[in-house]
Amino acid sequence: MLLELTRWLEQLQSLFGLFGYLTFRGILSALTALALSLWWGPAVIRKLGQLKGGQPIRKEGPQSHFSKAGTPTMGGALILFTVMASVLLWGDLRNKYVWIVLLVMLAFGAIGWYDDWIKIVRRDPNGLKSRWKYLLQSIFGLGAGLYLWFFADVPTATTFYVPFFKSIALPLAGIGFVAIAYFWIVGFSNAVNLTDGLDGLAIMPTVLVACALGIFAYASGHAEFSKYLQIPAVPGAGELVIICAAIAGAGLGFLWFNTYPAMVFMGDIGALALGAVLGTIAVIVRQELVLVIMGGIFVIETLSVMIQVASFKLTGKRVFRMAPIHHHFELKGWPEPRVIVRFWIISVVLVLVGLATLKVR
Repeated sequence: MLLELTRWLEQLQSLFGLFGYLTFRGILSALTALALSLWWGPAVIRKLGQLKGGQPIRKEGPQSHFSKAGTPTMGGALILFTVMASVLLWGDLRNKYVWIVLLVMLAFGAIGWYDDWIKIVRRDPNGLKSRWKYLLQSIFGLGAGLYLWFFADVPTATTFYVPFFKSIALPLAGIGFVAIAYFWIVGFSNAVNLTDGLDGLAIMPTVLVACALGIFAYASGHAEFSKYLQIPAVPGAGELVIICAAIAGAGLGFLWFNTYPAMVFMGDIGALALGAVLGTIAVIVRQELVLVIMGGIFVIETLSVMIQVASFKLTGKRVFRMAPIHHHFELKGWPEPRVIVRFWIISVVLVLVGLATLKVR
């Protein structure tokens, strides 16, 4: 909205032309989301506390988590509200990619909200039944994939690229593209949700990955940069910088309240939505495999659950003391802050490796 106003004001004063630059609006988007998070955070936490529900703790979880019972949850709503507000203020609302990402965020956020509501009202730690959650995720994930396929403007928007190899590019047919989009959107939605088990564990890697995806989006949307870096050029993708910046700002604002010991938990409303957004942006900028690298913490957490379940069903034995893997390290005696910070460090390294693919080809 403010972008349209500044375009009009530019006719009166050239200084307002500064708002036409993605980098400048990206900074404003991040700062706006951060400021709104810090401003609205206390009120949102008080409101969530009035629900008198709080986070139910699984009986089979680590005993150190029992003291967290009753901590307000659904704090991810704060992230979604601030991201939405910031993007509406500073984003180009004529850009189709902005709207598809926002709609994915709201759709998966709604699924998470319903899941959290069941946990709070019915005091059921399991929340929405898995089959219904997966069905709803599948509907929205397929819908996003179909939209991106039918409204692709250039061949690069539907080509699969392999990082580190500039000559490997596989044009995808409709079913192939939609399948990849579906698995990345739904997969990372659940992966971030599985990671969100300790105070601040999921939000910091999300911020780091969002920042890195913003760099890829900027380069992909810039004809000269995409040509120089030999990455897929996707016209219009640069506007996703505003969303990535908003996620970074909102995430840091949320971390202010979510850092150990947490005053509020993200809940599924935030984790499912943020994971789906990361997956959607990666599909748009054609960096699906790079997301697997940069979001390696999310991938590892998911694989640990899959390995644990498969091992127990096939052999009756568990590979880890508890899954997801962050609980394994807790039960080995690592204090929660140590697990969190070490996972953050790993995320920083993985994001840097992902960014290296911009030049190592």
